[in-house]
Formats: sequence, structure tokens, C-alpha cells
Amino acid sequence: MPNQYIAIVPAAGIGSRMQASVAKQYLKLGNKTVLEHSLCQLLTYSAISQVVVALHPEDNHFFSLEVASHPKLRTVIGGSERVDSVLNALQTCPKKAIALVHDAARPCLRHSDIDALITRLETDTVASILARRATDTIKLAQGNTIDTTLPRERIWGAQTPQAASVGTLIDAIEQAMTSTTVTDEASALEFCHIPVELVAGSSDNIKITHPEDLALAEFYLQQQGRL
Repeated sequence: MPNQYIAIVPAAGIGSRMQASVAKQYLKLGNKTVLEHSLCQLLTYSAISQVVVALHPEDNHFFSLEVASHPKLRTVIGGSERVDSVLNALQTCPKKAIALVHDAARPCLRHSDIDALITRLETDTVASILARRATDTIKLAQGNTIDTTLPRERIWGAQTPQAASVGTLIDAIEQAMTSTTVTDEASALEFCHIPVELVAGSSDNIKITHPEDLALAEFYLQQQGRL
């Protein structure tokens, strides 16, 4: 039986580092919000049967978006942290489905990267994430002083989607939350000693975090023909 793929998008954050009057997922790139660009790539991917968006309980913007009425899309209430939102969404999904957890603020995701991720998952891989090899020399610091240089060939920057079965992710997140800070799905899987495969993603799959990232995302979307 083919795998069922469900995308999970935690979108309950307030984006304080953007210094904007609205959460960063509602800032505009062209005539769509950041979140709409992110969701459209998931909703138009044929193998993804559902997209579950976790929203802040006082979100006043989402349901005014055109994408909110898409038949593949449903919403849940998010939590105070990203991991809480992801867990709330996962708990509404079939345990055997494969969840692809994607950041709301990564609007430049390519279908070809989802292809690569799913191809890996359809082997005997339990979990996989998109990631990029480091190109800069990476320094480990003590305060503002260099402590040591890390071996760049072993350093990857994590991207999203990050994927595993719904049941595996729920179990891993619940276990990890009792003892550590869960920064992404891979960190919970690592805590439980579940192997996570790295799948090389595109360099333009950036996360919008700071104001200058908007202009870069707009450039990448133009290059992709999506603006």
C-alpha cells in the first residue's frame, strides 16, 4: 500500500525578530504572504493528501487568506513553542501516515526537493530531513572568542521538511520533551537514537528570520518563476 503523506506546518509564532507589526508568516512577497507561498508548494504536490496548519489561538489573519479554503487544508490550535504546535497537529493524524514537517517561513521550497525527500523515505529509511552542507568555515566559540574550528565536511545546516511516520514522531517528541529542548523534529529523533538520513536540499530553501531575508526570498521566488 502506498504511503500517505501529510504536511504539518507550525504557524503559531509571532516572529519577534522581524521587527514587524504582524507575524513574519503574514508579511508579503509579491501579492501573497510568506505562509501562502509555503503552503502552496505543499498543497500542489500531488503525493501530499493533507496539509495541517497549527495556528496561534488569537490568529486574526489566516482565515482571510484565499488558501484557507483549500480542500486539502485543515487547521489546529498551536502551542506556545514550535514543538507544541507540531505535536498538536501530529496528534490529529493517522499514526501510520508519513508526516513532512515544514517551516511556515520557508516559502522557497522546491517540488524537486520534496521528490528527493520522498524518494529516500520510500526505501528503508525511517526518517529523513532536507539539509545543506556547510560552505563557511565553522568556529566553535567561548563567548566571543574562538575555541576551535569544526570539521566542515561533517557540518550540515538543517532545513525542512523533516519527515518520519506520525507515530514515530509523536513518540520521539514526547520522550525528548521530558529531558531536553526540542528545536526541530530531527533533534527529538536523535534523542531517541533513531537514525535520520540527510537529503541534500537546494540552497534557496531559506528560512525567513530577519528583515533582510525577505528581499532574498523575493529574489529566489522570482528566479523560480513564482513571482
